[in-house]
Amino acid sequence: MEELKHECGVAMIRLLKPLEYYKEKYGTLQYALNKLYLLMEKQHNRGQEGAGLACVRLSAKPGDEYMFRERAAGTTAITEIFNAVHNDQIEAEEGVLPPFIGELYMGHLRYSTTGKSGLDYIHPFLRRNNWRAKNLALCGNFNLTNVDEVFQRIVANGQHPRKYADTHILLEQVGHRLDREIERVYNICSAEGKTGLDLTHAIEQRVDIANVLRTSSCYWDGGYVMCGVTGSGESFALRDPWGIRSAFWYHDDEILVLASERPVIQTVLDVSIDTIHELQPGQALITRQDGTVKLEHINAPKEKKACSFERIYFSRGSDYTIYHERKDLGKRLVSQILPAIDYNIEQTVFSYIPNTAEVAYYGLMDGIRQYCVDNGHPLSNVRSEKVVWKDIKLRTFIAEGNSRNDLAAHVYDITYGSVKPYEDNLVIIDDSIVRGTTLRQSIIRILDRLHPKKTIIVSSSPQIRYPDYYGIDMSSMEQFIAFKAAVALLEERGMEHILTDVYEKIKAGDDSVNHVKEIYAPFTDNEVSQKIADLLTPSDIGTEVEIIFQTVDELHNACPEHLGDWYFTGDYPTPGGLRMLNRAYIDYYEHRQNLK
Repeated sequence: MEELKHECGVAMIRLLKPLEYYKEKYGTLQYALNKLYLLMEKQHNRGQEGAGLACVRLSAKPGDEYMFRERAAGTTAITEIFNAVHNDQIEAEEGVLPPFIGELYMGHLRYSTTGKSGLDYIHPFLRRNNWRAKNLALCGNFNLTNVDEVFQRIVANGQHPRKYADTHILLEQVGHRLDREIERVYNICSAEGKTGLDLTHAIEQRVDIANVLRTSSCYWDGGYVMCGVTGSGESFALRDPWGIRSAFWYHDDEILVLASERPVIQTVLDVSIDTIHELQPGQALITRQDGTVKLEHINAPKEKKACSFERIYFSRGSDYTIYHERKDLGKRLVSQILPAIDYNIEQTVFSYIPNTAEVAYYGLMDGIRQYCVDNGHPLSNVRSEKVVWKDIKLRTFIAEGNSRNDLAAHVYDITYGSVKPYEDNLVIIDDSIVRGTTLRQSIIRILDRLHPKKTIIVSSSPQIRYPDYYGIDMSSMEQFIAFKAAVALLEERGMEHILTDVYEKIKAGDDSVNHVKEIYAPFTDNEVSQKIADLLTPSDIGTEVEIIFQTVDELHNACPEHLGDWYFTGDYPTPGGLRMLNRAYIDYYEHRQNLK
């Protein structure tokens, strides 16, 4: 019901044969460019604030451009950048290879988690130099928790970044290490007596990108898939050692492709799932100038904490395993739903809030039908309806006060007559409940017009209790309805001193323990859920409302390979995540005190 800002998306292509091969076989020099467009469009859900692409041409002669970049901001950015590329090619001189025709491509879809916007923040970022091998383009799906530390480190090395922004800082850091690597190889090749172009070519052939990545990324704390290309044709994609962010790749004798999501590679290249590989934690996929592809472990893998929100919410549901995991998440809610409706399936209508919860809904219905079969109930008793319809995105900002709330209540429409008034229970499944704003202002109110006997809102994910600092736009404490519910319970039961105790422990400098957990500790999950229902149900609603959340154990059972659950449990995989949580709680507590 509430849209989260998505993670960024990346896509890379390396052609492994001469350009004329693709012209002859596929009838166009734009073969790779067309594939990149599809890879980016298929991941459009990951980029609503901007997009960009970079291209490297290996066959360029001295004096000719060999590294191209195009970027655009806004929701139509993909269309804009490819239109611009197309126009550049139309205007190219006859007999001259047009811009953006090359062997190496990198694309990026941006979804900011920092609040910074505009073309200056759109990837890829470029670091220019007269040496081809020192030119660097960088992009990524990432959020580092220790950008301040990385900044201080590169300043201590004598660098002076032009902007205090995470990608600019990383570009300078990786670029600096690339310079040092090239100088190392330069000294070796010079000692061998090489000069001029022979020296240049020898350096480009011997540069070891793995050295650059090891000496750069060892200081990074956070979740990332970092991608880069050099002007001389090396490329890399590096995954964080905890496996928080994901990337997948495909390789044959014609092409190497990498993307944030597996099904987009399947679709764009029409290849089978077993030919696509997942980049492992701490691992880099590196392509040399000569087209040699290798996997190399850059950082020792940690305990894998792949983001579970990738499975629940962000990634495309057309992926085989994601589709079945989301169905399983819905099915695993049946045991909680049945007592909530007093096992009265015949007088219960099941539905979902469009659109991301649809697959979990299918799993829920499978589970309900299985219960009926196991317990001798007729399957004809199971009732599913399209109860809620998403209407236009109303411009509620133009209104004030009660009129704003009235507009918000009409974002969704209902199917009148789908529920027998005062007789039927209504079960609505969603994939997550973060802030609860839409539930309170719109969903619960409009469902109440159907006059169900009882409304049960079901989340296929657990209660979101803690901020995320690895790529999702959930970075402050007070936005979470689960946190508000726990604080309300402390206030009701005269236990507000726990809020102060937690603050004092954090201020004492203990960054090794998550003391915020103490705020939830006095209460069961059900107590927090009940309080959430109280907070989200308007006082003028006549229907009883219950809210049910997935349990963490069942989440792990459904998604066994994606155990990153810090937003539910507070178990942050990196030290930086816990430090940022403590900082967020201090900000929350001090603001709370100032309001008193």
